[in-house]
Amino acid sequence: MKVSVLFFGATADEAGAREVDLEFTEATKAEKAFAEIVNKFPRLANHKLLFAVNQEYASGDEMINDGDELAVFTAVSGG
Repeated sequence: MKVSVLFFGATADEAGAREVDLEFTEATKAEKAFAEIVNKFPRLANHKLLFAVNQEYASGDEMINDGDELAVFTAVSGG
């Protein structure tokens, strides 16, 4: 199964790309997919990250399916 991973802000700099495709052999939980992304791009581990699945914030319990879109971005606070 193939998913698109989009990187925003500082995560794109750390990953060296704005978008990559990842392949998984079977449907998997979001937390496992996100762990694989950080494993593939270890510099991301230096950031407080947020994730989304199909444009919805992800808790990690969501099932990832073929063709899904995952997004990785840094947590930001403002005032």
